[in-house]
Amino acid sequence: MAAIEDYVQGRSQLSPEQIHRLRELIADWQLLSDLSFADLILWVPLRKDFKSWPTGYVAVAHIRPTTAATLFPLDVIGDEISHGKRPHIDQALSSAEIVRDTQPEQMGEYLVKEETIPVMFDGHVIGVISRHRNADLMRQPSRLELNYREIAHKLYRMISEGTFPYPDAGSLFDPAPRVGDGLIRLDVNGVVSYASPNARSAFSRLGWMSEVEGHILGEVAQTLARVKPDAQEETIAMGLTGKALKRVEIENSGGTIDFTVLPLLQATDRVGAIVLLNNVTELRRRERELVTKDATIREIHHRVKNNLQTVSALLRLQARRIEDPGASAALNEAVRRIASIALVHETLSSSRDSSVDFDDVLDNLVSHALELSPRMGELHIERTGTIGSLEPRIATPLALVITELIHNALEHGLADEGSALGIHATLNGRELAVTISDDGVGFPADFDIATSPNLGLQIVRTLTENELRGELQLTTDDQQTRATLTFPI
Repeated sequence: MAAIEDYVQGRSQLSPEQIHRLRELIADWQLLSDLSFADLILWVPLRKDFKSWPTGYVAVAHIRPTTAATLFPLDVIGDEISHGKRPHIDQALSSAEIVRDTQPEQMGEYLVKEETIPVMFDGHVIGVISRHRNADLMRQPSRLELNYREIAHKLYRMISEGTFPYPDAGSLFDPAPRVGDGLIRLDVNGVVSYASPNARSAFSRLGWMSEVEGHILGEVAQTLARVKPDAQEETIAMGLTGKALKRVEIENSGGTIDFTVLPLLQATDRVGAIVLLNNVTELRRRERELVTKDATIREIHHRVKNNLQTVSALLRLQARRIEDPGASAALNEAVRRIASIALVHETLSSSRDSSVDFDDVLDNLVSHALELSPRMGELHIERTGTIGSLEPRIATPLALVITELIHNALEHGLADEGSALGIHATLNGRELAVTISDDGVGFPADFDIATSPNLGLQIVRTLTENELRGELQLTTDDQQTRATLTFPI
């Protein structure tokens, strides 16, 4: 969908601040459409400046009500009309007043009443809303419909006065509350003057069995919260007075209800408020389940790490009791491999999400490898590039592969004095390359990893191809031997 700028580029002098204001209006106007049971179209005048008559208007947004059938099966966004073709829009623009008392006109099979509302910002009319309702549905309105329409009139008045959308609403409307989930109307004293059927059902769910109308909403909330008088209770009561834009949540054994409080203004005076209700009981239950699940998963990783460390300790004890040097070395290699897996689980046990900060893991892998492979000469380690966060399904085999390559370099590929070990990571789009390099003698001329009896290199090859879905390249020149692992992430 095209942005507002695409429709008015070079044809209107709207500033970035004014366009932002129109975006804020569009973000919040499902509420307006539902309250007035009407389709809403936002028109931007096409003109050189605010002192000039427009040559016409372009429709930059269209919203359909969820409380009534739409009158426009097809979107009108991008449609243009010339000045003089829609007198009500012209009148709202020139007078900066709402045009309400209009005669219904036949539009297809419907008799449609159009009303127009100027969108005021910083002393200028920057757009016009045309509101289209089915006139036949307005003749015998219910109490709910009368209250909805009265509230809508007040909100449209606020648009024409520049006080709606509310400034600095931020994330208050995320997720946006819906009229159909429950609506309460407050007078200037915070007393409930009307509660929709769904709102009354929400209060019943929380345990309020009497009529809510005629009661101060803050006092009802205090009763339903079922907590001892404290600062939190005072916050709940004050938040539901209707004096300010607020979002308040009430929870008890019956459920959890979210209240969004919207003050109604006339000029600078507060004339009441509306409160939109949203039953978030199931949402909060799922959030608690996720928190519990995350904590359980972290605890599992912690216990797996502990178990792996226990296995490593047992293998080390066994290695010390074995007189055969080959068997002892094999057990020590197993200890090293188990330790690399334990490092991944240790990181996951302290992570707030399901990803592994692999750069931290890599630091620990290098330190651990040096501890298990002590060298007499000085060793210089060069690290370049970062790997970032990886999924556990990638982190675990990658840790094993890098452990084997580092250990292979420490054991076979480094000179005794002034040795250099390089670890280089390069991210290219969705592909990661990790290179382990050393300055040793390199591989024999006839070396083939596929036929090599070296268990460590066979582990590297298998994990690279089967688990990482990547490729391994071994290269040797006069200066370095490099093992480069490339795989998608």
